[in-house]
Amino acid sequence: MGCDGGPTIKLRVQIPEGVIASKPMPKAGWKLEKVKSKYARSYDYYGKATDEGVTELVWRNANLADDEYAEFVFSGAFWTPDLKVGETLHFPVVQECFDGATERWIEIPAHGKNADDYECPPLARK
Repeated sequence: MGCDGGPTIKLRVQIPEGVIASKPMPKAGWKLEKVKSKYARSYDYYGKATDEGVTELVWRNANLADDEYAEFVFSGAFWTPDLKVGETLHFPVVQECFDGATERWIEIPAHGKNADDYECPPLARK
């Protein structure tokens, strides 16, 4: 979806603040990159202060035909107490196409709106 008939060659998933120790599942034929950077603040991760980790996952260097689908799997291993139960958490995604086009699934709904109100909403989980 998003490449107008051409293949997807790269997929980037941003890990939201408060989700730490994320672990991606490798995908056959795709190169996997774990982008690490500083968190907005330090978190207690099983008794250890943690202030940096995986903030983006990138699968690239392969071709996913437009008439096929694939699953790009990762575990949000630890959700900090700052994230409230029942609150929707958004995972912005950028899809890059063979022809250089880019689809940005990054429109986080404003208060009072939902994903159906947007053309390119991000992946969301409760």
